[in-house]
Formats: sequence, structure tokens, C-alpha cells
Amino acid sequence: MSRVEAVIGYEFKNQALLRQALTHPSYGGDHHVKDYQRLEFLGDAVLELYVSEWLYRAYPDLDEGKLTRMRADLVRESTLSRALGKLGLNEFILLSVGEEKNAGRSKPAILCDVFEAIAGAIYLDGGRREAGRFIQMALGDALREDTSREDHLDYKSRLQSVLQAMGRMPQYEMTGREGPDHAPVFAYVVSAEGIELGRGTGHSKQAAQLDAAQAALKILPAKKRAGNIIKQEHSRVCDLNAYTYTASRALPTRWKSPLSTA
Repeated sequence: MSRVEAVIGYEFKNQALLRQALTHPSYGGDHHVKDYQRLEFLGDAVLELYVSEWLYRAYPDLDEGKLTRMRADLVRESTLSRALGKLGLNEFILLSVGEEKNAGRSKPAILCDVFEAIAGAIYLDGGRREAGRFIQMALGDALREDTSREDHLDYKSRLQSVLQAMGRMPQYEMTGREGPDHAPVFAYVVSAEGIELGRGTGHSKQAAQLDAAQAALKILPAKKRAGNIIKQEHSRVCDLNAYTYTASRALPTRWKSPLSTA
């Protein structure tokens, strides 16, 4: 545990809290020890409070709507999982053999959970200030990126803006749901006119949709490219339909398919 403490910059008085924050439910069930779920619940609130206060002080002129979208971006699953991965803390997560084989150590949902659990554990052990220091350190890059960003719309709003400029609208479809009822993981795909643009996962439907929208924006760096991709695919489908229609009109009136039973 000393290696973890060196990374997070905090020394626990109660080492059991740190171990619990790193214990996945699969490991806790196999070994009959406490897992991180309760600490994750607490850490989620601690994280949201710290980020909310930071944004409030950093952007005195922004309205509530923009601050809310910025906060959602900073506390979303992909941001937290990426931050934990950069710190290398995923190496210390305690997983069952089965979860280890299923690449649990690299699953964004698990990394996000552990980030929040660590924040909750530090809060219980050392108070709000120490928890804030960890969050500031871990999210430093994301906070700096957010400060320099000109457009503070969330990923869904930004994707919709890009597509609307071309007369399109994004459609989100849930493709899966995993995990227990108290900690579900949703999967979504976003498309435009039947063309898949991105996939995402998250602990809520909204988070999964945001993740899918972010993935879509990565392959649509410019409006022109987005329009070309959708236009080309749309043209291909139209050409295929036209070919099918022309071919059917060219068939003899008395022609019957060899597969027909009539």
C-alpha cells in the first residue's frame, strides 16, 4: 500500500480504507472482505462537490447551465478512468481471477469506480482538504484542458451542433446493459441517418451517450469531413436501391424466381 500512497500523495492513518478502495466486488465476494462500492458512493459526492466549487471559483462569469455541462465533462467515466490509468493505479486493483481474465484492470467503468472510492477513502481518513488535493492532482490535466477550452458544451451538444449544420440529427440507441442493479453499465451507439458514428459505455444512460458522442467527435474532426462521410454512405445506399429497382424493372413480366414455390 505504500506504493499507492506515494502515487496519490497521501499517507493513510487507517490502511484498511485504502485496501477497501482498491477491492473490486468480485474479489471481495471471493475473499469475504469489504469492497469499494460504499466508498465509491461517498467519493462520487466528494468529487462532485470539489469540482463544482473549483468551477464556481474559476469561472465567476459563467451561468449555471455552462457550469453544469463543464462539471459533467470533468466527472464523467472516461475522464476519471483515464486519470486513474495515467497514475498507474489500475495495477493495484484487487480483482477476482475471472475479472482479471476479462481485462477488468483496463475497464473504464472499474477504473472510474476506484477513482471515486479512493477520493471517498481519503475524505474519511483525512478530511475534505486532503481529498481535494488528490482530486486536483489526479485531474490536473483535465482541469487545465477545461480551462483552455473555448467551447464548454458537452459532447452530445457539440456533436448535435456539428450534425445540425449539415441538416442531420444524431440518434442514440442502447445496445446493452451489464452489471448489478446498484452499479449498472450501459452501452450506447450513436448514428446519423443509419450510419454508426461512435460507441460508448457508462454507469448511467446519459454517461454512456456522452461517451458515444465523444467517440463520434474523434472521427469527425471537422464538419466537412462529417458531411462527406454521411453523404458518401447515403449516396452508396441510394445507388444500391436504384440499381435494385432498375434491375427489377428489367426482368421479364412472366419471370419467376427459381426459389419461388408458386
